[in-house]
Amino acid sequence: MEELSRRHFQKREGSRYSEFMRIDKPAMRPLPAKKYELADIKKKRVGDNYHLEYDGFYYSVPYTLHNKHVMLRATDTTIEVMKDHERVASHVRRHITSQGRYVTKLEHMPPNHQAVHQSRQFDGRRYRSWAKTIGQHTYFIVDTLLKSGKVEEQGYRACMGLLQLSKSHGNDQLEAGCERARQLGSPTYTTVRNILKNGALEINATAPKPIPKHENIRGSEYYQ
Repeated sequence: MEELSRRHFQKREGSRYSEFMRIDKPAMRPLPAKKYELADIKKKRVGDNYHLEYDGFYYSVPYTLHNKHVMLRATDTTIEVMKDHERVASHVRRHITSQGRYVTKLEHMPPNHQAVHQSRQFDGRRYRSWAKTIGQHTYFIVDTLLKSGKVEEQGYRACMGLLQLSKSHGNDQLEAGCERARQLGSPTYTTVRNILKNGALEINATAPKPIPKHENIRGSEYYQ
C-alpha cells in the first residue's frame, strides 16, 4: 500500500500520497476524544427515596428533586440524570449485583440521612484516629468516651458530636475545650460543648502575652 500510494501518476504530476497530503489531510478533523456510545434516554419521576431505577439498579439524585421529573441517560458505562437540560447527577453504571443494587452519593442525601450514614462508617479506631489529628486532649476525651460504656459502640454518638464541634469552632478551640474539660474532671461531650458555647475559653484567649526580650528593655534586674 505504501508503494502504491507513492507511485507517480502516469498522465499528471503527483501521486495518491501527494494528493492526500495536499487536499484531504488539511480538511480532516481529529477523531472524537471519547468513543461514541449509544444512549438510552428515559423520562422519570424522582420518588421518596431520591433514587431512580434503571435495569434493576437504583441511582441517587439530589433529594431536593423529590417528586420532580428528570431525564435519565444511560450508556454501557455511565448513568446521567438531567433536569432542565442541566446534569444534576452522574454515576458509573453498575452491572453486577455483588456490589449491591443501590448506588448512592453522600451529597445527594438529606442532612439527617448523611448524619446516620457517617455514624455507621466510623468505629472506635477511626474516631481515635480523627481525634489524634486535633490534639492529645481531644484524643483523651474520645478515648474516655469509648471506654466509658459496657460496649464501645455506646460512645460513638458522643464521639461524633464532639468531633463535629471542630467544624463550628475550629480544631484549636476544640482542643482547648477538651483540655479545660479534662482539668475539670468532666471528660464528656456535654461539658466540652458547654465550654465552647459559653465562651469559657475567651479569658485565656485574651490573656496578656509576655513582653518579648529586647536589648533596649531594661527588665526588673535594672532596678535591683
